[in-house]
Amino acid sequence: MARSADAFHDSLLNTSQPRYMQLAKTLVAEIADGKYAVGDLLPTEQELCTQFGISRFTAREALKKLVQSGLVTRQPGVGTKVVSSKATSAYSQNMAGISDLYQYATDTTLVIEKQEIIALTEAQSALVEGTAGETWLHLQGKRFVADNPLPICVTEIWIHPAFRSIRGVLGEQHEAIHSNIEQQFGETIATVDQQIDAISLTRAHATQLQARAGSPCLKIVRKYRNRKGELIEVAVSTHAADRYSYHSVFNREWRVEA
Repeated sequence: MARSADAFHDSLLNTSQPRYMQLAKTLVAEIADGKYAVGDLLPTEQELCTQFGISRFTAREALKKLVQSGLVTRQPGVGTKVVSSKATSAYSQNMAGISDLYQYATDTTLVIEKQEIIALTEAQSALVEGTAGETWLHLQGKRFVADNPLPICVTEIWIHPAFRSIRGVLGEQHEAIHSNIEQQFGETIATVDQQIDAISLTRAHATQLQARAGSPCLKIVRKYRNRKGELIEVAVSTHAADRYSYHSVFNREWRVEA
């Protein structure tokens, strides 16, 4: 067994932390020590299982922690690539499809602090593609990552009147709100429109994020639609600049000439 694996198993005897956290710390240390340089690929999940004598779940959760720390990125068909030798306090979101939105909800915790049914104003109706006076369910809250008491964003969610009787959306959420809509109402989210804007923090958002008013931030608006293109939910998240990064991978579409 490799020396790093020996150190990993020794650490298990001296801590009550779960195995995936210990493996994550081991890999972080090896990246910092230069065993894996920027641009290198980490061992695959299966290779980690063999090397450290762990389950596939443990390997996957440990790698997830490294992604959240901004040390690595994961890409299907390529592997887990080291992109930084130093962890950051920011949450790095990797997006390649709708499934990653479900993963984002699992990796983080959304705490819904307020739930109310409100009549739309003209401005709000433009945002949700509705009509002024319609009554939509409005949720407000903050999103957190583990081991950081500061929220990474404040979030407002608008839910179409047809689904405003949704249950269980107040308090801590470890699943996506749109996933709850799918489960409770049998809807399917087929398309997500996303717009990202660089703006300055308002005083109200700065207070909620415990950040400086006027400092840079990212505003992300996501519109969730069903197969018919009908709007189901709108989520507006305002992210503190130093606590969040967004990573996308674009693949070339190859065509076979006739």
